[in-house]
Parts: sequence; structure tokens; C-alpha cells
Amino acid sequence: MAEGITIYINPKCSKCRLSLELLENNNVSANVVEYLTSPPDKTQLSEILELLDLEPRELMRTFEEPYKTLNLDNENLSRDALIQAMIENPILIERPIVINGDKATIGRPPDRILDIL
Repeated sequence: MAEGITIYINPKCSKCRLSLELLENNNVSANVVEYLTSPPDKTQLSEILELLDLEPRELMRTFEEPYKTLNLDNENLSRDALIQAMIENPILIERPIVINGDKATIGRPPDRILDIL
């Protein structure tokens, strides 16, 4: 992962906007990635999952339409297949994700970000 703080956001998401505001209020500069238009690649997403100590399905927004239409609840799907589904359908990725060096968190609630600053 890159040096410094990176935040993966959807600008339409209220929790993402609150997380950005929280960083700004704490004078923290971050590399902002709008992941819907610039999704992480397989290596990046695998590193994010490792930092978060999550399996792919745990990082998925299971109520989003692609989760249902692609039958991603199928327990026989491999880790790689789930990661590929998130790359191809980034709306599935939970947000915001904040990475600070070797620490990461999902900003839900946004105050969780403070734990890794």
C-alpha cells in the first residue's frame, strides 16, 4: 500500500462525506480514491482485505443488486471469484475504507477512523 493515508469513498455516501470531514477537522491529509470510478485491482483489494482482517464477503454490501443478481451468496464461490465480483462491480465494496500504513478500518461509524490515525 502507498505511504500516507488513503480513503476509498463514494461521494454520494453520507458516511464517506462525514469521514472526509472528520479527517479534515483533524488536519489529516489523505489520498482520496473514488472507488466507483477507480476501483482497486486484485492486488490492492487483497491487501485491503488483509489489513481489515476480513474475508471478501464480509466487505460486500450484500443488499446491492449485483450481489443478488450474481448469486454471490453462493457458498461455493471462491475467494478469487468474490474479489473479481467486487472489482467488476465496485458498488459491492463497503465504504468508506481508510488505510493508514499497516492499519485499516471501515468508517462505519466515521469515528472508527480515529482509531488508526
